[in-house]
Amino acid sequence: MQNVKGTYDYFGKEQRLRKKVQTLLEEQFALYDYESMETTLLNELELLTSKYAGGDEILKEMYQLSDQGERRLGLRYDLTIPFAKVIALNPGIELPFKRYEIGKVFRDGPVKRGRLREFLQCDADVVGISGPEAEAELMQLADEVFRRLEIPVVMKWNNRRFLGEILEALGVPAADSLSVMLTLDKLQKVGVAGVKSELTAKGLNGDTTAAILELIGLENPGFEQLCSKYNLTGQPGAVEVLALQTLISKIGLQEICQFDPFLSRGLSFYTGTVYEIFDASGTFTSSLGGGGRYDAIIGKLVEREDMAYPTVGLSFGMESIMALLGERPMDENNASVMIVPIGDNTLAQALMTAAQLRKEGIRTSIETGKRKLKKVLASASTKGIRYVVLIGENEASEGIVRLKDMREQCEYAVLPDEAIYLITK
Repeated sequence: MQNVKGTYDYFGKEQRLRKKVQTLLEEQFALYDYESMETTLLNELELLTSKYAGGDEILKEMYQLSDQGERRLGLRYDLTIPFAKVIALNPGIELPFKRYEIGKVFRDGPVKRGRLREFLQCDADVVGISGPEAEAELMQLADEVFRRLEIPVVMKWNNRRFLGEILEALGVPAADSLSVMLTLDKLQKVGVAGVKSELTAKGLNGDTTAAILELIGLENPGFEQLCSKYNLTGQPGAVEVLALQTLISKIGLQEICQFDPFLSRGLSFYTGTVYEIFDASGTFTSSLGGGGRYDAIIGKLVEREDMAYPTVGLSFGMESIMALLGERPMDENNASVMIVPIGDNTLAQALMTAAQLRKEGIRTSIETGKRKLKKVLASASTKGIRYVVLIGENEASEGIVRLKDMREQCEYAVLPDEAIYLITK
């Protein structure tokens, strides 16, 4: 008996750390005024495979199934398309609308460190804001989350409309533009030779391929350099990049936000800004999060392409974050207090004392086994429990407890109310 490849069960220390990260994310989402949402895991296959969804590459990894009514279904591979579905099905939602969701998604893809087949995504999306302030606020949110996680990051960003304008200037046909973008996005992974091979396979003419290779041969090309080189000043994509770049500088994020003209991300539905988050040290190569603007999906779902549903999202990669944090020692605090009843007639007193502690918000466990006291104290120390409450028959008859501070190695005979004061002070 074994788990399906790319799936895991979580418990003990690892699960406590996962919940700690999830709680931090939920707190930050709420501070930024995003509402909680839950979308369906099961969706109609037609929705998930539609031309405006994830694109051919992601569809290869989708889990497909059918129900007893022979309806064709699929497990969600991200949280974006189900969110777009909710907006499309509820036209009365007041815009702008901001939501967050933490939930499992499924992809039948290659398994590696930080990349599983059943994994948790943590998304924030806002629909109804067309200006760069939506992207900038999500960048602020990402910066705050990783600062609190004590993970230095770099946030690479680009604009697909701007990249499309560059490719048009290089002679790439409009029909091939998205395909070429996705090839350029693999530059770090496959190198110049790999990009050249893919471009040749697409059947582009030699001059266009040579121009693209010249582009990727530039050393860290900046926005202004590219605008000048390809005469793009004033083009819609260039205007969007400039507006967001100016805002990033004004809110003090220019040090972690790095413009990358070749970034486009793998999903086909992005229409403007895209961004991806990486470990700043470079030792962990998988993405820690990413997102972008997808203005077209919802309008197409409601079959009203003339209606504007400007939308921007951000997704945190829980498994990548966990793979990075898992290497750090964790501050164990899974139980603040352990109560140890000693003797035959002390259990009731232990339960009443535990109820008092829990009423005050103190996490409390009761040792009800028959282990020797020495082993119980050793176990509490190993688990990082600072306070142990001992209740023997004498303490029970007098209505007191013996509070043992494991860190300071001292002990007090006190009333339960006094114990609460000492624990929480």
